[in-house]
Amino acid sequence: MDLQIITPDQELFKGQAKSVTVPGVDGSMGFLDNHAPMITVLKAGDVKVTLPDNKVEVFALKGGVVEVSHNKVIVLAE
Repeated sequence: MDLQIITPDQELFKGQAKSVTVPGVDGSMGFLDNHAPMITVLKAGDVKVTLPDNKVEVFALKGGVVEVSHNKVIVLAE
């Protein structure tokens, strides 16, 4: 799936991901290919990205919004 993690100052990540885990306000949420479309609010925590080669990258954020649609995940982070 395509992933973008964007802050007001910069783009933290843009590329392919095998899976993405985000800190939702009601708990941790994970996304894989073909996830149902959704938009939800995020709380402070870590976004964990598993890359196609199975390496994991972690990005800390203070909150934000995530949109999932058509195998694309966009994280608008504070």
